[in-house]
Amino acid sequence: MAKHQSPAFKLYICRLVVEEGRKMTQLSYETGVAEGTIRRWVSRYRKELKEKKSGEGISTPGDLEKQLRAAEKEMENLREENEILKKAMHVFAKNQS
Repeated sequence: MAKHQSPAFKLYICRLVVEEGRKMTQLSYETGVAEGTIRRWVSRYRKELKEKKSGEGISTPGDLEKQLRAAEKEMENLREENEILKKAMHVFAKNQS
């Protein structure tokens, strides 16, 4: 009897294969889903990507790492700006005295 998987799970597996370059055989072993089934899901996913560019859904580990790096870079920039503003505030406070 076939086991039905949720659309979110199928999308996650497809993104791992297409965007992360994971091997279907390895994912088949890890998830217990037949390799042919994963291959069919990926084929449909690639076809959908050609028809429309959809970037929504479950994030892959690579997506999360990219978001983390971007957030860390932004945080560092904000810290630098904050330090500059603090120094400027002290300079202006001294000039008014």
